[in-house]
Amino acid sequence: MLEQFHPREAVELSAYAEQHGFSGVMAADHFQPWVPAQGQSSFVWNVLTAVGERTTGDMGPGVTAPTFRWHPAMVAQASATLAAMYPGRHWLGLGSGEALNEHVVAGYWPEAPERINRMFEAIDIIKKLFAASLAGKDVKHAGPFYKLESTRLWTMPEVAPEILVATAGPVTAKRTGKHADGIITVGAPLEKISGLFGKFAEGAREAGKDPDAMPKVLQLHMSWAETDEQALANAMHEWPNGGMKFPKADIRSPFDLEQMAKLVRPEDFAGRMVISADPDVHRAEIQKYVDLGFDRIYLHNVGRNQREWIEVFGRDVLPKLSR
Repeated sequence: MLEQFHPREAVELSAYAEQHGFSGVMAADHFQPWVPAQGQSSFVWNVLTAVGERTTGDMGPGVTAPTFRWHPAMVAQASATLAAMYPGRHWLGLGSGEALNEHVVAGYWPEAPERINRMFEAIDIIKKLFAASLAGKDVKHAGPFYKLESTRLWTMPEVAPEILVATAGPVTAKRTGKHADGIITVGAPLEKISGLFGKFAEGAREAGKDPDAMPKVLQLHMSWAETDEQALANAMHEWPNGGMKFPKADIRSPFDLEQMAKLVRPEDFAGRMVISADPDVHRAEIQKYVDLGFDRIYLHNVGRNQREWIEVFGRDVLPKLSR
């Protein structure tokens, strides 16, 4: 949660989590926090490098938009370098972007269909760069949104990083299965996720891939504290965006979101996020997603009480989860 914690603290917490049974890190790529109360927004690639030095598990950005602040070639270079430094540990999480982060370069902010088309063209460029560079060749690209003159990545890992695409929509899930290596999504009703998996598998099979061999990754927000009241207070103050039942991709300012957050009520979190002091309630929720077929689940406790949460979940939750 790089919107909430100073990068040094985020790195320390990542190492602390690994000591307590967690096995990987998903790091937010934000230029601004969701709301001012969160208070931070550090540069994800610097932080991931430090995480790589302090831990031994997997790591990746959850997620980077390779489309507005960045040309896809720069994302490819950042990812390839990280993978070269920490072989077998880095995956590249990509998304279509949010105005909160991407509008800062003052470009035109298009509607969702164009953002998604831009993302898939960017994925094409990144894949071309990875493949050509591993083969010792240059590559070029000219498409509706991007141009790439003949070039290659001169620093590459032995195996290109997996490309995982974040989506909660069926159409994009199908394109993800076809064009990427795996899918990332967020906690949602199980029937909705089953539908996403179906579309993802459909796309994968169209491209001649085995969907069962492709990573299915979940980002799960939750609020745990020593009392239910404190868990709710943490959610209301630190993560009010979790209770906002509308798309947030077009909102440009944390200060606008802060005003919208005043409309959030405790009941708005129902069905969207578990808020409880009982570790077993959280364990049951996580187990549902394990049973559904997720390969990796990244847990985000929304409060500042990270060390206590890591200790309690490392002791009382992680050992009780089963495949």
